[in-house]
Amino acid sequence: MAMVTAVNARECFIARMLVVLAFAMLMPVFASVAAFAQSDLQAPEPRVKAAFLFKFGSYVEWPPGTFVSATAPFTIGVMDADELAEELETIVAGRDMDGRPVIVRKLRDGDPVTGVNIVFIGKTVDGKLNGILAAMKGRPTLAVTESEGALGHGSMINFVVVDGKVRFDVSLQPAAAGNLKISSRLLAVARKVMGAS
Repeated sequence: MAMVTAVNARECFIARMLVVLAFAMLMPVFASVAAFAQSDLQAPEPRVKAAFLFKFGSYVEWPPGTFVSATAPFTIGVMDADELAEELETIVAGRDMDGRPVIVRKLRDGDPVTGVNIVFIGKTVDGKLNGILAAMKGRPTLAVTESEGALGHGSMINFVVVDGKVRFDVSLQPAAAGNLKISSRLLAVARKVMGAS
């Protein structure tokens, strides 16, 4: 009887250790998801969106030839959202994206997006949104917006505010047209994903 109890105790101990080990291995994934999910508006909305923009770059697989060299910078363009651009400049200062320096460019109407990896288009250009997104179609540039209905016009990620929290929706078709593959880890924390099988 004592031997059976010892065997049961050892099996319980091993089972508990396996649970602890599995939890420890999954902690980085949980932490990453939690970082996306906890984006309430206690911080100013432009700061939260700027932080998301910086993080998005790590969750996209860029096609071969996107960067001209191993040390070419990762460039984030911001159009008609100067406050967000300033927040983003603060966030990226001294940081890199997969070993590349990060540059923030303020874009104006008509500026080319060649060499820009992520373009954020603010609300103030809603009337011109279709033209801007059409010009980016098929390019390996992640188009991020904050306008209602933008996904239907070719945006790949669109910010929304729900219950005081910044969330985002994703459209896979325009991303695929630009040969961009968005990580399933990012899709898992999106509010809505269009074009998912």
